[in-house]
Amino acid sequence: MSFLTEERGNPNTLSYRLYFKNSNGKYLSPFHDIPMFADEAQNIFHMVVEVPRWTNAKMEIATKDPLNPIKQDVKKGNLRYVANVFPHKGYIWNYGAIPQTWEDPGHKDNDTGCCGDNDPIDVCEIGSKVCSRGDVIKVKVLGVLAMIDEGETDWKVIAINVDDPEAKDLNNISDVRRLKPGYLEATVDWFRRYKVPDGKPENQFAFNGEFKDKDFAIETIKATHGFWKALLSQQTNAGELNCKNTCVSEGNSPFCCSADEAKAVVDGSCACGDASPIPTSVDKWFYYAKN
Repeated sequence: MSFLTEERGNPNTLSYRLYFKNSNGKYLSPFHDIPMFADEAQNIFHMVVEVPRWTNAKMEIATKDPLNPIKQDVKKGNLRYVANVFPHKGYIWNYGAIPQTWEDPGHKDNDTGCCGDNDPIDVCEIGSKVCSRGDVIKVKVLGVLAMIDEGETDWKVIAINVDDPEAKDLNNISDVRRLKPGYLEATVDWFRRYKVPDGKPENQFAFNGEFKDKDFAIETIKATHGFWKALLSQQTNAGELNCKNTCVSEGNSPFCCSADEAKAVVDGSCACGDASPIPTSVDKWFYYAKN
């Protein structure tokens, strides 16, 4: 199963969108239509890459937009970029999400004591290759970190591309600790401090910032898949989320989107144009003493 992308609008502007389609050119939602599992028997998951390693633009699946394209997050009318909080340059992994998952804001997690953040579950892919925005890769899950972001549970799955040369040696979170010393500590540090330049406090973590192992991570992902299924079957109120899809819902569902409707969504967006320059401020470094 392979997926293609189509750029619309101007990169580095508010108009930019990255739409997804299958190998036959049928438009689809990366949130709803790409299967969670790439190989269920082997617990291999699909990951949609939103942010390539070392970049700063806060790109994400637009959960409230038709067909859920990838676009850049906006705050107070401005495009969002994560700061370079010394010694970290941009995102320190390929960052993205597992499709067909949803962290339910109405469900309080027994372990964290907090409700979900209303997004698909996040993934940090730690292999050697720098991916491209919109890549759909197959990943092996290694563990998970439970970040508490402004009172919400925001799981961060640690995974590796199954095609990465290092994948054969990494099978659980303990292998990451052994073979990539300092990487897990850097990951906690990154998530703890990345919002401080925006004037926000440091993020907190459940389990005292300790990573849970592969089995725990897989069960967490499967739980968020259950929440997503409840969302698509209308057992849960979608709120502002856009659940239109071209592959999952039956014709009598309000979420069913025909191929013509999907094409009209893309055709109605801005034509692809030249990229605007990234602000020079994005390359600056932010320094502050750790608490």
